[in-house]
Amino acid sequence: MVAEPLIRSIDLVREYRMGGQSVRALDGVNLELDGGQFVAIVGRSGAGKSTLLHLLGALDTPTAGTITVDGVNLGELDDAAASEFRRQRVGFIFQFFNLVPTMSAWENVALPKLLNNQSLRRARPRAIELLERVGLGDRINHRPGELSGGQMQRVAIARSLMMDPSVLLADEPTGNLDSRTGEAVLDLLADLAHADERRVVVMVTHDAHAASRADQTVTVQDGRIA
Repeated sequence: MVAEPLIRSIDLVREYRMGGQSVRALDGVNLELDGGQFVAIVGRSGAGKSTLLHLLGALDTPTAGTITVDGVNLGELDDAAASEFRRQRVGFIFQFFNLVPTMSAWENVALPKLLNNQSLRRARPRAIELLERVGLGDRINHRPGELSGGQMQRVAIARSLMMDPSVLLADEPTGNLDSRTGEAVLDLLADLAHADERRVVVMVTHDAHAASRADQTVTVQDGRIA
């Protein structure tokens, strides 16, 4: 029996109204992504990369077509269900880390559990385990201001894993890092993808070298898969 792709979009369309006109950001995107893969989405600014990422993360809804992630048709979710889906099934990694400066590394990692009505104290062992996994077991009590850029991104990656999501979405994860540190982050993202066939790591990037490290590259051009 052939496994279903973890992500599937069929004739996916997203239109926006701007100045009384309709602008089609995505125009009939058909895509299948399997678990256990590190995937790069590339394309020029305005091509539709970020729109696709937002749809994959249930941050936006399609105008037409379908997008299914981990068996869930995202277009059928109301706001509350979409919020729950994001909290439980999607991990987000950003270019500028988005860490809370007054919280320690482990508290930042545990934050998704706090937002899910669980205590930080109960989440602490799992947070420390994840920090050890990303090579920061000796930095658990450091605040973001005491960490390097690469270390902050590792904290952010550990945080993205806290709810054991099936999809990790990384938006320019190496964009604010030097090349050597960025390389280490790409190694980590690839390792995380390959370690679990129930998880896919999807990265949007302008960096051709970063994209070359992925198992699969999806090029978006004028709202379509090129």
